[in-house]
Amino acid sequence: MRVIHFTASLILALWANASAALEVEEQRTYPGTGPTTLRILSTADLDVFEPFLLSFQASVPEIGIDYTVSSSAEVFRAVAAGEAFDVVISSAMDLQFRLANDGFAQSFVSDATKALQDWAKWRNLIFAFTSEPAVAVISTRAFAGLPVPRTRQDLISILRENPERFAGTIGTYDVRSSGLGYLFATQEARISDAYWRLSEVMGRLDPHLYCCSAQMIDDVSSGRLALAYNVLGSYAGQRLAGPEGEGLQIILFEDFDNVMLRTALIPNTATAVTEAGAFVDALLEVGTRTEKGEWVLPPLAPSSAQELSFGPIRLGPTLLVYLDPLNRRAFLESWQSAIEQTPD
Repeated sequence: MRVIHFTASLILALWANASAALEVEEQRTYPGTGPTTLRILSTADLDVFEPFLLSFQASVPEIGIDYTVSSSAEVFRAVAAGEAFDVVISSAMDLQFRLANDGFAQSFVSDATKALQDWAKWRNLIFAFTSEPAVAVISTRAFAGLPVPRTRQDLISILRENPERFAGTIGTYDVRSSGLGYLFATQEARISDAYWRLSEVMGRLDPHLYCCSAQMIDDVSSGRLALAYNVLGSYAGQRLAGPEGEGLQIILFEDFDNVMLRTALIPNTATAVTEAGAFVDALLEVGTRTEKGEWVLPPLAPSSAQELSFGPIRLGPTLLVYLDPLNRRAFLESWQSAIEQTPD
């Protein structure tokens, strides 16, 4: 496995160190015509989120926007440390919920939040505006001559039966450092034993471990990987729609859906509170649209969380279970045993 090794105790210490300086991946400022600049901290890549930012600013040109992209763990640490942002957006629902539950978010009520389904919000502190499944992305060239896996058990069988073909060509999250990867992994393990069987099979194939969906999809596109497991469906869909999508295929498994709700909150440190509220309202408006539209991030549909098998991960206290230090340590130890296997 090609990755820097971290122990579970070190990761726990890093997550607890809220005073560490924010590691910025991308940052861009969109000046407004007025004096107020809305500071947004987000896990969403700029090329994904920029269409919404431009649309929002076109409707309220007086509001400037400062958009900063960081990892979900970094976002959590920054907010917990009290850094001044007006809106916080993250794909790691568990970390967002912890911030809201621990008193780092302020209440916001509007017509848009009142209209939101109960499963898509919590105590007027945290609001979902997309539902995005975890998917696999495969190289059709690497899978040539093999059946396309329809379930996780199909994938397990294909990888077991073709170790020479797939050795060193599997990518998935390093759940020790990726907040979204940890969320997907813990929720999938909670619903099905197939997660651990698949992790053990991948662990025997010398997998590459990643922080982010985009990097995994890049490496499938370039031919470095045959398979990227549990990447964001929205990012995969954007890639397949472009010229780099040739030779890629998205697999949305039929056995169950593992669907993340991307959420927004207004932290207690917000200074442009009115503008932050307007931004959240705009997110909810686009999030509750009935058609997917041109923006790559999908809406909240279906209208009921029960319309999917397993479906959206619920916003609620159960998200805190795997953030408990003892539970997190136990999960990471089991994950490391499965994914970090010494080749025979």
